[in-house]
Amino acid sequence: MTFQLPAVLTRPFARRKGLIGILAKVIAVLVALPLVLTPIYAVVPPVSTLMLWSGVTGQGMNRDWTPIDRISPNLVNSIIMSEDGQFCSHWGVDWGALNAVLDREGGPSRGASTIAMQTVKNLFLWPSRSYIRKGLEIPLAYYADFVLSKRRIMEIYLNIAEWGPGIFGAEAASQHYFNKPAAKLTSRQAALLTAALPNPITRNPAKPTRYLNSRARNIEARARAARDYVGCI
Repeated sequence: MTFQLPAVLTRPFARRKGLIGILAKVIAVLVALPLVLTPIYAVVPPVSTLMLWSGVTGQGMNRDWTPIDRISPNLVNSIIMSEDGQFCSHWGVDWGALNAVLDREGGPSRGASTIAMQTVKNLFLWPSRSYIRKGLEIPLAYYADFVLSKRRIMEIYLNIAEWGPGIFGAEAASQHYFNKPAAKLTSRQAALLTAALPNPITRNPAKPTRYLNSRARNIEARARAARDYVGCI
């Protein structure tokens, strides 16, 4: 004689097994998408998760994809020197900067992220800070740096970075704040746009606060000394 548990007892286990199966499939898709999409993004302009969310929630999505050779070098230099000074020399992750920020602040932050890490976060992950997200950023950044050129990573970053509610990319930001194409940005305007990046929802490059002006002056000075730091672009 075989013993069978009553259906009332086995039903919760079956339901839990079904949920685990669904969760496993969701995780598999989340892992597979970056692996498949990143090589495609070498030639196809991507759309970030933030852009999709902005569209879904009704905020709109203002983005005009612009090749990097039509974006002012002032902005490229400002962003590299402010966000990721070792961009041209590391392979997607700057462990020295990452460890220094984690030791100093006791947790993950934007300051610990390279441009490659910020790019894959914007493309595939979510905005809130956590060790889980940071842990996912690292292998994705290595993969992106392996598959894409430095110039392409920078081009994607410049076109998906958020500069305000529904404002994505350097061209849209330049037109919105300074009424000019990204190719015509001055060193001061580029520094102001860069200074706004850590908190673009509350920082207005066209109406800078004292703090934003001070930060922009520092960025502008560092950008003037970029030289070999931007050689890969």
